[in-house]
Amino acid sequence: MKRIEVAAGLIMRGKRFLIAQRPPGDSATGLWEFPGGKLEQAETAADALKRELEEELGICVLATRPLLSSDYDYPDFGVRLHFLQVTGHSGEPVAREGQTLAWVDSDEAAARPFLPADAPLLAKCLELLKTEDRQA
Repeated sequence: MKRIEVAAGLIMRGKRFLIAQRPPGDSATGLWEFPGGKLEQAETAADALKRELEEELGICVLATRPLLSSDYDYPDFGVRLHFLQVTGHSGEPVAREGQTLAWVDSDEAAARPFLPADAPLLAKCLELLKTEDRQA
């Protein structure tokens, strides 16, 4: 089975985080995901995320930290997701590829249909928010 390497980013604004909805005509139209995209040959996850977020959102990623990697098998291919938190960026995210963007809190995110491969990423994001609440 073919396996695709993908980098996805957690971009926080207070207790809200950025998600993107797949545009019409795209695979998995209407489902939500964390912004990011495929790694190119010999590219690190951090480098791929920087490139993808500049292309998709028009932001310049200044710093990231790895959160987790997970594998998910769809019927026709597998995905290895590298989830990184964007800890510094410049610019304001803008939908450059026809996707819908939303800043959501944990309750809003839980009510939206996400790509199945993003489930561990969403769980990690919600865990981080709960940890921050306990520390506050």
